[in-house]
Amino acid sequence: MERSRVYFTNLRTTPDRNILQKLDRLVRCAGIGDIDFIKQYAAIKLHLGEPGNLAYLRPNFSKVVADMIKELGGKPFLTDCNTLYAGRRKDALEHLDSAYENGYNPFCTGCQVIIADGLKGSDESIVPVPGGEFVKEARIGRAVMDADIIISMTHFKGHEQSGFGGSIKNIGMGSGSRAGKMEMHSTGKLKVKPSRCRSCRKCISGCAHDAITFDGNGKAVIEKLKCVGCGRCLSLCPFDAISPTDYESNETMCRKMAEYAKAVLNGRPQFHISFVIDVSPFCDCHVENDLPVVSDVGIFASKDPVALDQACAEAVM
Repeated sequence: MERSRVYFTNLRTTPDRNILQKLDRLVRCAGIGDIDFIKQYAAIKLHLGEPGNLAYLRPNFSKVVADMIKELGGKPFLTDCNTLYAGRRKDALEHLDSAYENGYNPFCTGCQVIIADGLKGSDESIVPVPGGEFVKEARIGRAVMDADIIISMTHFKGHEQSGFGGSIKNIGMGSGSRAGKMEMHSTGKLKVKPSRCRSCRKCISGCAHDAITFDGNGKAVIEKLKCVGCGRCLSLCPFDAISPTDYESNETMCRKMAEYAKAVLNGRPQFHISFVIDVSPFCDCHVENDLPVVSDVGIFASKDPVALDQACAEAVM
């Protein structure tokens, strides 16, 4: 079988070629023009950014891709699904407000923003996963499945549960409805190490499911029946007092995520772009972004999201 090709451009610029022009050239060279876009709806799947976090992809990048799709005869729109945790993207109204605040609006990007799983995160398509080991039916945001073509634009970064966030995570976890996200996270239960807990309450304030309380000694306790395994508290704790109940659960979550990505992509025209820029240690779902853990590398593009993730991971090692 022929190896998948991954294309790359660095971030060096000249007076006659800026980074947006380099992105345009990269995407064309990588073969986006091989897709028949004529009168087709093209979902540009990306993370619209949690307000306060500045590591998310610049809207200017999405305009390059949206304009190219329109030039090729397609109908592009930007899309993401609502979040499982507490924050400003848990329903479509706040999600759109956040997107516009971050510059993702029709004026800056040249296309509309659609929250794929609707007002409350319940507008979903039930998609069979042929041969799925962990997921037989995936719950995917309806607008993602209504699209004819999938284009992913991914900010490559670290992640507290999956190790890194790449194309597979963007497509798999990101396209899941709120119920779909809960299914993927459901094995990733968390626990508190009492000796490390300082009773700061940051985990309690960040839990959207009221799963964390204090015991008689003033230490945080996670109720397993209420915990959905979203991992928000894991990243909020400044004392490393929270960890998975077992690390196999994180592996299971990643496998479910991959099967969700398969449900989205199986048999569909697709193209993928990853930006190894501002590689923050945690997900863009945080309300902050820490210093990058590696220097900026560049932009990668491929028709194969697995090969793309592999190339990006190798580039930062």
